[in-house]
Amino acid sequence: MTGWEFPLLLVAWAIGGGSPGPATLAIAGTAMDRGRMAGLAVASGIIVGSASWGLAAALGMSAIMVANVWLVEVLRYVGAAYLLYLAYKAMKSAITDKPLTQVGAKAGALGGLFRKGLLIHLTNPKAIFGWGAIFAIAVPPGSGAWDIGTTYLSLLAVSCTVFWGYGLLFSLGGFVRGYQRLRRWFEATFALLFGLAGLKILTARLT
Repeated sequence: MTGWEFPLLLVAWAIGGGSPGPATLAIAGTAMDRGRMAGLAVASGIIVGSASWGLAAALGMSAIMVANVWLVEVLRYVGAAYLLYLAYKAMKSAITDKPLTQVGAKAGALGGLFRKGLLIHLTNPKAIFGWGAIFAIAVPPGSGAWDIGTTYLSLLAVSCTVFWGYGLLFSLGGFVRGYQRLRRWFEATFALLFGLAGLKILTARLT
């Protein structure tokens, strides 16, 4: 794909990645609650998960997954269970009387937060199909390694911009102060949206 079409595709990819979903919710909530480094750690895990699915799609593994439905089903149930677990944790936090002076003060284990982001993306089977669909549009059959590689790196650069941007944006003082005032409402909303996302994965048609 050349000319004006490819930049337009990158914009669409950015809009899709930045739209509300499990990944952006996790980054925003973590950044507001635990600070910038924590939000960036979750975002980095999500980016690595996205990069892994992108590489798999570039190598044609999306077709293998379609042919082996049980792989998709395993990911479906694991991913839904993990999102429902995050919903439980958010709801538990919402009903806990946590002093506002402690909100945002927790450093947390950055490695654990990175794994949280990684699991969110690796257990979402829709991610590989999203990458597969993009490659089907941007890279016609018979394209060489250069075209595949540049497309992959361009899409990954957009994902980095979006997800790290979320980590930076939602760690700003205004967002954090708003979170401190409305912590329980935020946590309850995150619980609801994580729960809905888990149920959506269970019921969505992925092929």
